[in-house]
Amino acid sequence: MTIFLDADVIIGGEKQRFDLQQWLSKNSTESFALAATTVAELWHGVERATNEKQRKLRRSYLDSLFTVLPIIPYSHSTAIVHARLWAMLDKRGEMIGYYDLILSAAAVEHDCAIATFNEKHFARIPNLKVFVPK
Repeated sequence: MTIFLDADVIIGGEKQRFDLQQWLSKNSTESFALAATTVAELWHGVERATNEKQRKLRRSYLDSLFTVLPIIPYSHSTAIVHARLWAMLDKRGEMIGYYDLILSAAAVEHDCAIATFNEKHFARIPNLKVFVPK
């Protein structure tokens, strides 16, 4: 099964709050990927870096991940799943963040799981497998 990495997992690795490399190695039998929307979230951090050194460090970190992790695009079919989940959560009064919703749609569409430290939001999506990295 493929596991999408949420932005918080990637950022945790960058800020050394979580040993992402070790966790990926420990789970080497799994496949990992990024949703295109997660790339946007992460690249936003590059664009808002407060100085050139920070920008270069963030960019280098992300570029190293982008070369080894497949990036799954936001497609027409992803948009349909996204709209269905959005309507369902909105109707229930259980809306989650926009990027989490899009990531969830990609995971549901591709029958993938999500690795995140924000289990609470993703638990609202029916039949979505969620892993909290340890």
